[in-house]
Amino acid sequence: MASLWMLAAAFLFSVMGACVKLASDHFTVAEIVMYRGLIGVVLLAVMVRQQGGTLRTAHIKDHLWRGTVGVVSLWMWFYGITKLPLATAVTLNYMSPIWMAAFLFCAGWWHSKDHVAWPLVAAILCSFVGVTLVLQPAFEARQWLGAITTLASGVFSAAAYLQVRKLSLLGEPEYRVVFFFACINLAAGLAGSATTAFDPAVVTFHALDWRSGGLLLVMGLSATLAQLAMTRAYAVGNTLVVANLQYTGIIFSSLWSMLLWGDRFGWHVWLGMAVILGSGLAVTYYNTRSTERGTAVEKTDPIASET
Repeated sequence: MASLWMLAAAFLFSVMGACVKLASDHFTVAEIVMYRGLIGVVLLAVMVRQQGGTLRTAHIKDHLWRGTVGVVSLWMWFYGITKLPLATAVTLNYMSPIWMAAFLFCAGWWHSKDHVAWPLVAAILCSFVGVTLVLQPAFEARQWLGAITTLASGVFSAAAYLQVRKLSLLGEPEYRVVFFFACINLAAGLAGSATTAFDPAVVTFHALDWRSGGLLLVMGLSATLAQLAMTRAYAVGNTLVVANLQYTGIIFSSLWSMLLWGDRFGWHVWLGMAVILGSGLAVTYYNTRSTERGTAVEKTDPIASET
């Protein structure tokens, strides 16, 4: 049953990505980020009120830092989705566990630890081979800016992951972390849209209609529900199995990419996706195996993979 929660989360995140790409025909990235935050704030506020929780926190600076890093990652990823095939953008965003492993490896090396995790090094190096294969068509089509931006989003996502783990150790519940992140999404989207308000040739806020409004609503709901489903999966399931199943998001996004936009990928792209997926699974296995299960469940971030 825990596997079904993770599969549901991966599917819902792929739905969010598809909605972002469809909505980008009508809205700017700033507007999409803004509505993503608005829907999350409203939905989570209602849920917290009904469940008797509280949004008061003694760690507002940590939330602000997590939210800032997270919204930069989200903004970059959404921009990449508008420029690249959905499957490519999602695959590159799933590089965040690889970047996370690279951060931890470099930190261990810097502090002169004797043990070198060679399997981890091999997985990290293989993942960059996969990136080269996946990005070949993007560079041939001169989509290099979207490719680099999306790849960078994974770096910021890994940094956000580290901050969420810190908040977890400070005793902050998941719903509070997600709520403040949604608030910063809303604020950043408003600020980004306001920067164009002084240019009369640029439409700052586009009008909503049934189609565009529906896309934004589905985007916000699917993202929030995916976070909740992922949280549930990590709470009741085996950490290793659940963490590995999150990579089914690449498969779901590939299907959306082919069905909605008619994207077709060469063998090197599929091979690159497989290498990245395999490297991510290897990193997850290595990190989880070296951690006691109880600690892994408690400290694993069940919500960071969206950012």
